[in-house]
Amino acid sequence: MKVLVKEKIAQAGIDSLKAAGFDVDVKVEMTAEELVEAIGEYDGLIIRSATKVTEEVINRADKLKVIGRAGIGVDNINIDAATKRGIIVANAPQSNIISAAEHTIALLLASARSIPQACSSTRAGKWERSKFQGIEVFEKVLGIIGLGRIGTLVATRAHGLGMKIFAYDPYVSKERYAQLGIERAGSIEDVLKVADFITVHLPKSKETMGMIGERELAMMKDGVRLINTARGGIYQQDPLINALTSGKVGGVGFDVFDTEPLTESPLFDFDQVICTPHLGASTVEAQDKAGTMIADQVIAGLKGEFVSNAVNIPLISVEAMEAVKPFLALAEKLGRLFNALAEDGIHSIDIEYVGQIAQHDTKLLTIATLKGVFENVVEEQVNYVNAPIFAEERGIEVNESKKSSSQDYVNLIRIKGSNGSEEIGVAGTIVGKKNQERFVNIYAFDIDMMPSKYMAFFRYEDVPGMIGRVGTILGENSINIANMQVGRKKIGGEALMGLNVDTPISDAVIDEIKSLPGVAYAKFMVI
Repeated sequence: MKVLVKEKIAQAGIDSLKAAGFDVDVKVEMTAEELVEAIGEYDGLIIRSATKVTEEVINRADKLKVIGRAGIGVDNINIDAATKRGIIVANAPQSNIISAAEHTIALLLASARSIPQACSSTRAGKWERSKFQGIEVFEKVLGIIGLGRIGTLVATRAHGLGMKIFAYDPYVSKERYAQLGIERAGSIEDVLKVADFITVHLPKSKETMGMIGERELAMMKDGVRLINTARGGIYQQDPLINALTSGKVGGVGFDVFDTEPLTESPLFDFDQVICTPHLGASTVEAQDKAGTMIADQVIAGLKGEFVSNAVNIPLISVEAMEAVKPFLALAEKLGRLFNALAEDGIHSIDIEYVGQIAQHDTKLLTIATLKGVFENVVEEQVNYVNAPIFAEERGIEVNESKKSSSQDYVNLIRIKGSNGSEEIGVAGTIVGKKNQERFVNIYAFDIDMMPSKYMAFFRYEDVPGMIGRVGTILGENSINIANMQVGRKKIGGEALMGLNVDTPISDAVIDEIKSLPGVAYAKFMVI
């Protein structure tokens, strides 16, 4: 598979891609027109902020499976178009969070002490000490709107400066506020009214663009200083210009703008405005982290593994991710097992989560299950983005349900469905400190099997000698049995034998076992 690196990333990231077995083309001079023409030959694409991945680019990307953004913002990627094509879009959100937080603090301190203005004055041969009298930040109130990763890092650093932190983020729990030592605001307006410095750390959306205008500025304290290293356009420009002119706003430190690059702006006419050209992520460390992190994401996507920073996979909370992550691989394997047993195609899939796992957001587990179901069905590589699309395209009804407790297991994932002629059911769990996977129910037979690459299942009459006959045929054909489990509902009824084997079993050997008297079903599968 081939990966196009369209913008400069750390050499370590490129080396990782090559070590994973991919052909890597680094073409940082490629034009937008050339990208449209060339994208069809690539399976992966890595960009930064300058490249626009438009719908036209995506429609020409016949082989593309992953788009990696070396950094945080994905505004330059048409995510809707990518999702419709089943293309994973991933970023590296933690690569520059320290750099962005430090730049926020740098702008805050520079604004408090007029450092850039004083530097320019001194270089011009002046010595204007009285003109550049500043203010201390000690015991001043820092208002933070948006307490995500960067907002939290800013808060901890501002704490170190002796600032009082007052923050608004409705998605952060009261316990988290208490843990961070931050006072929790009930609304954005509450922050605006009391803060001496205000910093916003919000994504670009319809709700955030232009969210601070004339009304909001009027609420603020006289002489307030505003910092923005998040997204341009959060502040409405005309009301901000008026507030600077009147002195309502005492200082501005902006690193981001509605239109970039920005070479002309009425903001530049004000001495109390400090502007930097989107430098939040511009550190050696952040650039290196972004390159290596996004390479890892692209490698995972191209290998069909879970892409932890995919932006077009349903978002779940950090707590939910910690709870469900150990079950992701199990869910995929249950999906593969379910599909292998179905044989004639699947009409419906019902996924039930039982026990502690049912208390969490399980939509990622449902997607993982669908990924397993379709991996050996469709020609395309299946991932966490296109798996639900395959189900929808095939008219397969997918239902999810939850049950708070299980009689036998702390956690259980149960999959049931129909192939049109019979009902199929499988269930699994994880056990022990090492989260070992177990298949615990197949075709309504209780069983206890560790999944393995090569597995075989047989349904037969529970009579003496059956296990030996099956084992003899396998032994005669040099098939080594690594593990065997048997489940039955009653003595003399039907039984299920499950085998872990070291090598594939040929169709001829399976047919020979099927021909044994009393054998109703025999199936070899790759899980």
